Amino acid sequence: MTRLCQSIPDSNAALKEQMKTAVRLEPGVLTYYAVADKKKPASITILEIYADSAAYQAHILTPHFLKYKKTVEHMVKKLKLEDVDLIGIALKPTK
Repeated sequence: MTRLCQSIPDSNAALKEQMKTAVRLEPGVLTYYAVADKKKPASITILEIYADSAAYQAHILTPHFLKYKKTVEHMVKKLKLEDVDLIGIALKPTK
């Protein structure tokens, strides 16, 4: 997902809270990354990985996601969703 927002600090704070809550509470939310374009910090790319389509559908109905959506609806100027298939993940092992 790519979004373009108006109020960067408020939008990013709401996004971080939503991401942490989703990963903590929802077993089907596997990964959440959010990055800002260095030259255009209002342009945010979010990578979300779910266990399956049902996990995503459940996620968008959760109270924390609905709160996030309502919080940022007046801040987000443009939103582009892309449905992709995961090819692979490479992570360093945790200790």
